Amino acid sequence: MAHLCWLCLLQGSLLLLATARQSRGPPACPLPAKQSKLNSFLWTIKRDPPSYFFGTIHVPYTRVWDFIPENSKKAFQQSHIVYFELDLTDPYTISALTSCQLLPQGENLQDVLPRDIYRRLKRHLEYVKLMMPSWMTPDQRGKGLYADYLFNAIAGNWERKRPVWVMLMVNSLTEVDIKSRGVPVLDLYLAQEAERLRKQTGAVEKVEEQCHPLNGLNFSQVVFALNQTLLQQESLRAGSFQIPYTTEDLIKHYNCGDLSSIIFSHDTSQVPNFINATLPAHERMTAQEIDRYFRQELIYKRNQRMGRRVKDLLEEYPDKSFFFAFGAAENTPKPC
Repeated sequence: MAHLCWLCLLQGSLLLLATARQSRGPPACPLPAKQSKLNSFLWTIKRDPPSYFFGTIHVPYTRVWDFIPENSKKAFQQSHIVYFELDLTDPYTISALTSCQLLPQGENLQDVLPRDIYRRLKRHLEYVKLMMPSWMTPDQRGKGLYADYLFNAIAGNWERKRPVWVMLMVNSLTEVDIKSRGVPVLDLYLAQEAERLRKQTGAVEKVEEQCHPLNGLNFSQVVFALNQTLLQQESLRAGSFQIPYTTEDLIKHYNCGDLSSIIFSHDTSQVPNFINATLPAHERMTAQEIDRYFRQELIYKRNQRMGRRVKDLLEEYPDKSFFFAFGAAENTPKPC
């Protein structure tokens, strides 16, 4: 379970990490009475047989499934081959991701982080562990999912992880995130359904291609990012800070079919956006460098690589119908 949590954390361009999901959230998008009124994130590749792009979202599938129209579900069921960003059912994916997160042999976080940041990190994780039992839902407990187990699944072995992965971990240890554990995100649910239906599946990316750019930040950038993440979480705990964009916002816009909403532009990479007007000039420059680096590595280069592989697959198997399930923000054509 820990590894699948990290896969969901890594995957796609709709992962809300910087949005501390603790505001009350917007009103839910009303469910239309007619299927024809549902907005679709499905695009058809016109050929014989047709293939499809479907825009996913990395939240529990139960929050969005009723808003996905039947044409999308039918396309999934009728396709011969289903491709995802990562292969969520391949054991190698899990082992490669685990290895990618770890510090070199013999090193621990306490050895590499500045003392003050290490102490603040440890204090914050102690707070999360203390609070987690009160964050769990009765439904989670009814399924046998308990706080100690869940904390260890997400944060176990944290002292051996690279600082950038600890930053991502801290962003995932929020009350609303914890309450959603135990339900597959939409991508994973589709992968499980494809396996249940005995469909051929595949991935257009390898873990290393998503993982190595995260490990490519230099040490000073990683320390800056972790410090900013801790400052944000500490402010949230103190009640002095509220993030404007939340997971609830993302779900609402997805369910309403609002792909062009500004919220999607705030979540175009897999890491928090640290740029804000309150930073001193030298720190703002560091934040801008991190933002440019990840946009280049995790958006532009990644989209080009994925596009080439999709094209190659379609040309290699002209008689097969493909269903490509990728993060919705990566699909830019007008939905059908």
